[in-house]
Amino acid sequence: MNNALVLGPFVLSYSLLLAFAAVAATLAVGNRLGRRAGIAVEPLVWQAILLGLVVARLAFVWEFRSAYLASSPLAIFDIRDGGWNPTAGFVGAWLFALGRPSRPAALKKALRSALLTGSVVWALGAVVLSARPDNGPALPALELTSLDGRPVNLAAFKGKPTVVNLWATWCPPCVREMPVLQQAQRERADVEFVFLNQGESAERVSAWLRARQWPLRNVLIDVHWQAGAALQQRALPTTLFFDADGRLVSTRVGELSAATLAERLRALGK
Repeated sequence: MNNALVLGPFVLSYSLLLAFAAVAATLAVGNRLGRRAGIAVEPLVWQAILLGLVVARLAFVWEFRSAYLASSPLAIFDIRDGGWNPTAGFVGAWLFALGRPSRPAALKKALRSALLTGSVVWALGAVVLSARPDNGPALPALELTSLDGRPVNLAAFKGKPTVVNLWATWCPPCVREMPVLQQAQRERADVEFVFLNQGESAERVSAWLRARQWPLRNVLIDVHWQAGAALQQRALPTTLFFDADGRLVSTRVGELSAATLAERLRALGK
């Protein structure tokens, strides 16, 4: 099942939309209660939200600190990799709300009510998303082509955990994450990494990889975007994580870092 909303050229993951919904609900309730009491609640709500985001990021970075330090410490600040710890973020926001001596009492009550609303929206949304099976089609039996022209059936990778990366040479985030996936392929013999190019010719892809001296294995060509249709994915890059039986375990829409890849491999049991 596709786990992102596609609006023309824009692709938004449902998890990101849920975060926006929680923030919007928090602000809406805070502003409404503030207007009723004649007090300005929004600045405090924003402080709690921003603190929560910082804590969520720092908690994730600490958990996967070895991956960040092994690549580049500056990657800590690149939030495009989607590395957050929502639970830690909510704890940080609530500690701020509970510990801050706010006056008048109505200000504290409005802040806590706003955070409670956002927390409930997030919790309910998380339950709904977890109930949605992130198990779209299993690893499909698609006949694709390797760079040297050999036919390869995608389902032949069953038997080991498999990471399928949908990418293209013209996609900047695909290019940025490629070294992370290449290193993982080199170091993780227990996992199959399949680089499934979308819409380009074998000649173009081969020349592009040679120019960058990226010796990838399992590079397959999908000129007609068959895999994107079969796997119900339109965004690039998209990385799908299958278990050894070919069942979809999770999907990452957007760029991966070494840390977020490690997080997904952990969820895969690796």
